[in-house]
Amino acid sequence: MGFCIIAPVGDAVAKLLGASVPLGQVVLIRFAVQALILIPIVWASGRAWRMSGRVFWLTLLRTILHMAGIAAMFTALKYLPLADAVAIAFVMPFFMLLLGKFILNEEVGPRRLGASIVGFLGTLFIVQPSFANVGWPALLPIVVAVVFSFFMLVTRQIAKQTDPINLQAVSGVMAVVMILPLLAFGSVMPIAPLQIIQPNVLDWFLLLGIGLLGTIAHLLMTWSLRFAPSTTLAPMQYLEIPFATLLGLIIFSDLPNLLAGLGILITVSAGLYIIMRERATAYALAAAVAPPAAPQGSAAKSTAFPVRPSPARQAP
Repeated sequence: MGFCIIAPVGDAVAKLLGASVPLGQVVLIRFAVQALILIPIVWASGRAWRMSGRVFWLTLLRTILHMAGIAAMFTALKYLPLADAVAIAFVMPFFMLLLGKFILNEEVGPRRLGASIVGFLGTLFIVQPSFANVGWPALLPIVVAVVFSFFMLVTRQIAKQTDPINLQAVSGVMAVVMILPLLAFGSVMPIAPLQIIQPNVLDWFLLLGIGLLGTIAHLLMTWSLRFAPSTTLAPMQYLEIPFATLLGLIIFSDLPNLLAGLGILITVSAGLYIIMRERATAYALAAAVAPPAAPQGSAAKSTAFPVRPSPARQAP
């Protein structure tokens, strides 16, 4: 729930900054703040910085994808209403399903594939009025969805081998090291999105805020996966859409039109259906491989010792 509230607030701050601060500078400070917050925590807690070669290169790829996704989203927010941009990006679960099928060879039934098609059609309903108004930037949230689908795929490969705080700290440092030369090049050429300016006091507060919000939001999401399965948490992510709609109305006086609202309803419904099907499939698989239940009373006859409850069943 914390992630679903904080992430749209960070997007709203990015939309406010889009008119006054170049994109590259916003992305730089976003990751620099992340590094400055987490590096002291890594040192103070005695966490190890070392990574295996495989994890290091996957972390580098993950960082590049993260930067690309954030840059695409921040650019989209310059042109689109906040709720529309967030809702279009929620085509990501459908791309994740397809990546799971064609890259990880996961079993995906016809119902979930059908729901993916329906959800993507719902996304087109949201894109259509935005595309008519602003042109190609309306497609940027779809780029965000594709990039973050690969981002999640890479994260899944290294999640069990890295500490969340270490991972975010190292990613912050990597991002800063990669962005600084781009900004230097952009200032010399010159390239407008890669310029460096002197922000005013309000913009500095917003820039620091976007780094702090982004860092906290991603840590909350990572930690939540330690305490609940993704099938439980995934439906909650759709709460981002009403929060984004409310923020868009309060801050920017924006509301999705009727066609976009219908598209949001279709996309959310299809996404929730996919999540429910995945949960049902997981339960069915668990039931199929579970050992048969012992007949009533057989445990008492087979041993004279009391059965100790499983630690997983005990209260924390």
